[in-house]
Amino acid sequence: MRQSNQGFLHHVATFLIGARYAVVGLFVAITVLMAWAMTDLRIETGFKKQLPLEHEYMQTFLEYEEAFGGANRVLVALVAKDGDMFTTPFFESFEEITNQVFFIPGVDRASVRSIFTPNVRFVEVVEDGFAGGNVIPSDFSPSPEMFERVRSNIVKSGEVGRLVSGDFSGAMVWANLLEENPQTGERLDYRQVAAQLEDIRTQFENEDYSVHIIGFAKIVGDISDGAKSVAWFFGIALVITAILLYLYTRSFWLTLLPLLCSLAAVIWQMGTLSLLGYSLDPMNILTPFLVFAIGVSHSVQKISAWVVEKEFGGRTPDQWAKIGVDDVTQIPRRSPMHGSRETIKKLLAPGLIALISDTIGFLTILFIQIRIIQELAITASVGVAVIIFTNLILLPVLLSWVQLRGEQKYRARLLAKAHTSSGLWERIARVTEPRVAAIVIVVSIALFGAGIWKAQDLQIGDSEAGVPELRPEARYNQDAALISERFSLGVDQINVVAETIPNACTENYRVMERIDRFAWNIENVEGVQQVVTLPYVAKVVNAGWNEGNINWRVLPRDPYLLRQALSNIETDTGLLNRDCSAIPILIFTADHKAETINRVVARVKELRTELDMDEPKLRFRLATGNVGVMAATNEDIEAAEKPMLALVFGAIVLLCLVTYRSVLGTLCVVIPLVVVSTLAEALMAMYGIGLKVNTLPVVALGVGIGVDYGIYIYNRLDTLLKEGFNLEEAYYQTLRLTGRAVIFTGLTLAAGVGTWIFSPLQFQADMGILLSFIFLANMVGAIVMLPALVRWLMRRTPQAPRGA
Repeated sequence: MRQSNQGFLHHVATFLIGARYAVVGLFVAITVLMAWAMTDLRIETGFKKQLPLEHEYMQTFLEYEEAFGGANRVLVALVAKDGDMFTTPFFESFEEITNQVFFIPGVDRASVRSIFTPNVRFVEVVEDGFAGGNVIPSDFSPSPEMFERVRSNIVKSGEVGRLVSGDFSGAMVWANLLEENPQTGERLDYRQVAAQLEDIRTQFENEDYSVHIIGFAKIVGDISDGAKSVAWFFGIALVITAILLYLYTRSFWLTLLPLLCSLAAVIWQMGTLSLLGYSLDPMNILTPFLVFAIGVSHSVQKISAWVVEKEFGGRTPDQWAKIGVDDVTQIPRRSPMHGSRETIKKLLAPGLIALISDTIGFLTILFIQIRIIQELAITASVGVAVIIFTNLILLPVLLSWVQLRGEQKYRARLLAKAHTSSGLWERIARVTEPRVAAIVIVVSIALFGAGIWKAQDLQIGDSEAGVPELRPEARYNQDAALISERFSLGVDQINVVAETIPNACTENYRVMERIDRFAWNIENVEGVQQVVTLPYVAKVVNAGWNEGNINWRVLPRDPYLLRQALSNIETDTGLLNRDCSAIPILIFTADHKAETINRVVARVKELRTELDMDEPKLRFRLATGNVGVMAATNEDIEAAEKPMLALVFGAIVLLCLVTYRSVLGTLCVVIPLVVVSTLAEALMAMYGIGLKVNTLPVVALGVGIGVDYGIYIYNRLDTLLKEGFNLEEAYYQTLRLTGRAVIFTGLTLAAGVGTWIFSPLQFQADMGILLSFIFLANMVGAIVMLPALVRWLMRRTPQAPRGA
């Protein structure tokens, strides 16, 4: 089988080199086409693409989105720095802010609420019953008496802590955003909305007032602004890679060609996405660099193999040194075309296995029914797939024209280096000794156990308050903290919809009583700030009909009294639909940490088991609101994580079995990946990096990068063992060629992504930490663990090293 494969690969390599002008011409033409297509690639995002639309909670969300609004809300607060909002300039500024928010394209104008909008009213008890009106009277004109009247109206409206801060230092505008601009019908550009909101801040923030803005659109805008720095970090990583690659190869062309081929892979990736009609989301902006990194990783292996084939006749300098050759003129040189043909022949198969494993790893996350994750899966899969062509085929073909300057000196330097024993490689090669290998395996088992223990603390979802994609000191997170402090109701909200029979709120006391009991139980859950329900409002109004006596703050059992209590509650309050067959329970949480969401959702599930009724019908359905969206997303990610990893590892196992026909050899490649994957999850738990939409693909990437290292090491080691070398000698020679390339790649890529730690985006900094660890840990796993496993799992018997 191995000979058959080699024969087939020989024919493929011979064909590619024989048709090299046509091959390069085809690649150039495709690259130009893709570069042209890339110019049409848009960077855009959408709210609903973040949602797991097939999830139970999101079915509720979509069903009641029109009646109760979605979770895509924008909050703009104006706060007086001296703590007093009742001044003429404040009211003039806040009225203008309300008007500007109202006219932002994409705002659902019926949803806009502030003390200046007519849908915010107050009700008070008077001698004849109830009286009410707009919080801001129609005859409003600034004066101390009018300000006092407005203050009284605000208190009566119940909006203290909601639209007005508890200390009366500021007021807030609420508005829901639509997915499409109702005027043009085009998809809403969230970055444009964010820019308009920032214009409001610029216009009204001064030495007297501060403006604070939160909401999905503002998050997208801030992330998009921060993502512009990704280009700079990409450039820095490119320069670092180029410098280190030149120090590794000592050749201008051997430095330039791998970089060009890796950049071509990025161009092909972006162009393909554009042709397929996809856009690039700011959340996925790091994916092109990861494709570049994987391309460089494979290119280094091709460069190393080509140098050996061309300059040393297919044997490494160490092998020539081993048989006593010290004069470079005794070593046959080959043509660049021969070197390229042999490189394709020997490395195309392991490269294909590694890249197909990477591609399958990314495709597995397609099973998560969240559009942004599926787009990332396609983006990354396309990028990795094109590396097969740009770095496994194009690079060796381009090398067929390369003539190194000062070849004799270059060869002599490498041969002299081979004659000098390397203490580093000799020490590393000792991991193949039985005793050292056993120690390595025991340490690996201990690390694996510690990783499993720590990984149990890994949060599914956000592990910190605020927006984890941004730095804690970012303006958005500072705004969110202030709004949470001044206003008792922030943007974090999960709504449970009580579905019942029509007109139940005025005709069925049992339904209202159970909803009220449900709300009371939820209000006592840790992390819940406040719960607002229709029964609660009915109790307050009922007390008002009875001279405001607190003893009457109860639900009336009589349908007529219920109807009286709810007669002035409109549907635009969001507390009921038109026929009162759906009554939302508005749950405001202190934050959106995963542990808070889990507590609330778990309690809701307990209560609906206890309080659901068949007669009359009453069902408590999760969930709407932004926290409801997060709950659904977290549950989908948690459900998909283990199957995703199982599919990734299953694909790697299958491909290795087909290629190497060895169960034990496959285990030697896969076990280090399992250990590093577990340690990566433990690292995420240590640094408070939650497993969510942005970080889940990195788990698949970690396995993919690791399998690249492992397969190249095992392929070279297996070849030398089959040639008759004993394990220690075979591994020593593997280290001098393939291992050297793997270590260089791991250090180079870690140095490149390590610069991300200084990014203004927190999630890019987190990815810098995580990816640096993954690159280095997988390198160590392939260099140290894999040969130790070969020693004990494959039970290699000592043999005398071959002399040739």
